Amino acid sequence: MSRFSNVAIVGGTHGNEFSGVYALKQWQSNPATTARDSFSTEHVFANPPAYSANKRYLDCDLNRQFDPKLLADYSLANYEQSRAKALNQQLGPKGDPRVDFIIDLHNTTSNMGPTLILLTLDTFNKQLAAYVSERMPDAVILVEDHIEPIQHAFLCSIGKQGVIVEVGPQPQSVLRHDVMESMQEMTTHILDFVHLFNIDKVPALPKSVTAYRYKETLHLPQNEHGERIGMVHQHVQDKDFQPIQPGDPLFMCFDGKELTWQGDYTAYPHFINEAAYYDNNIAMSMANVFTFTV
Repeated sequence: MSRFSNVAIVGGTHGNEFSGVYALKQWQSNPATTARDSFSTEHVFANPPAYSANKRYLDCDLNRQFDPKLLADYSLANYEQSRAKALNQQLGPKGDPRVDFIIDLHNTTSNMGPTLILLTLDTFNKQLAAYVSERMPDAVILVEDHIEPIQHAFLCSIGKQGVIVEVGPQPQSVLRHDVMESMQEMTTHILDFVHLFNIDKVPALPKSVTAYRYKETLHLPQNEHGERIGMVHQHVQDKDFQPIQPGDPLFMCFDGKELTWQGDYTAYPHFINEAAYYDNNIAMSMANVFTFTV
C-alpha cells in the first residue's frame, strides 16, 4: 500500500460540535503536537459560519454533501453545498485527491464513548483499528462499509483514506473535559500509526479485533400524520453498543404501549437519540458485532 504524504485534521464540520473545534484551535496554536516526520499535517476548520451561529449547519448537513453526484451538481448552491465543493477542491478532488488521509472530528450526544468510524476494512484500516484498540481499551470500532468509500457523502471520504473520530456523550455547544481528552488521545494514536505505517515500523498487533458493522437506521414511531407517538425506551436509552434481542423493548409510546425490536438478529444500537437527528425523526442506528483478523 502506498505511503501517506499529506494528512488533514478537520474540525467543525458541524458547527455546534465543540470538541473538534477547540482541539483544532489548540493544534493550530501548537502545530508540533500533530506534526510527524513522515507526512505533512494541515488543520481545516470546515464550517466556521455554523460555529459562529452556534448551529450544526446553516442550510443543510455539510457531512452529507460529498456524494460525487452532489459535488458535480452546481445548481446545489446553498452555503453547505457550496462549502462542500470548495473543500473538495481544497482537499480533493474526490477520486484523485491531493490529501492522502483525512481525520474528521465529531461529537455525538449519544453515549458512544470514543468511537473510530471506518469506511472500509482494508489492511491499513484493520491495522489502524488494532493499534487504536490496544492503546485505548474503551475505544469502539464502527465499520460503515455498506457502500464503496467513494460513494459515501461524508467529508472524510474525499481523501484516499479517511476516518471519523466520534466521541460522546456531549451536548451540542458544550465542552466536556473527558470527551475532549478522548478525542485528542484517539487522534494522537491515529497520527502515530500513520507515521509508523509510513516508515514500516508497525508494531506487533492483536491478531483480531471485535468491531460493529452498521446495518440499518430506525425511526421513532409516528402516526399516519407524521406526528411522533413515542420515544426511545428507558431500557435502551444511553446503552449504545449493548445488545438488543428480538422481542426486547425498544420504544415506549405515549399511550403506554411498548414496541419491541422486530428484527431477526441481535442488534447493537448506537447514535441512540442523537439530538442532531431530530429533523429526520431518527431514533438510532443498528449494527452487528463481528470479529476481523488483522
